[in-house]
Amino acid sequence: MRRILVHSTAVAAGQQAARAKRLAKAAEDLDKLTAAAGGRHYKTREKIVARIGVVTAKRRVTSCLRWHITADEHGTPGLTWHFDQDVLKAEAAVDGWYALITSVPANKADPAQVLIHYKGQGAVERRYHDFKGPLAVAPVFVQHNRRVAALIQVICLALLVFCLIERQVRRALGPDETMAGLYPDNRRVRPTGRMILYHLGELTLRIGNVTDPPTVQINRGVQLHLLDLLDTDITQTRWPQT
Repeated sequence: MRRILVHSTAVAAGQQAARAKRLAKAAEDLDKLTAAAGGRHYKTREKIVARIGVVTAKRRVTSCLRWHITADEHGTPGLTWHFDQDVLKAEAAVDGWYALITSVPANKADPAQVLIHYKGQGAVERRYHDFKGPLAVAPVFVQHNRRVAALIQVICLALLVFCLIERQVRRALGPDETMAGLYPDNRRVRPTGRMILYHLGELTLRIGNVTDPPTVQINRGVQLHLLDLLDTDITQTRWPQT
């Protein structure tokens, strides 16, 4: 197994912003508690400690918060606190870093290639979504394991065709990979396999005869555009006879 360390400036910025937000909210809560310590609601040390526990858990500052409860000559409790800057610096030092674990040997994929494969996981996850969504792979009502395996194989082939249709349309559109006409508001979007088949699913075939061959009837311009992108000749409505 190989471990590859990756640093993302975007992730680091997000973690820094999230930490600053947590610290600001925790400081606000602790300042209020400091002002209220010894008052009607926080007369005892135990109540102050309990409230600190709530704040640290809610704001997730347990590791860096340092606090001390004092008492004056009358026994009235007070609170002092601060954030440990050494702990915060240590947390900031690892912002944006994460590890990738792979079994692919170095001679087959360098760290950059491993990262590219990892970044492509979104497409894989989306295919799993298609697998369980448009293709409706579950539930499977069959009686034998071999029939389950056969059905899954057929559905995987359908998923392959589904993905190839989407890829063909996007490649034909060019680098932008967007088109209008898929939605009523005519906004430009990246076509998905589901949307492509939704529009093409409304095509109708007019049955012909010996002298009048069958024809595909197109109801909307977006259907013709999709067929052009798929390089499909709608005049070929029958398999050629050999």
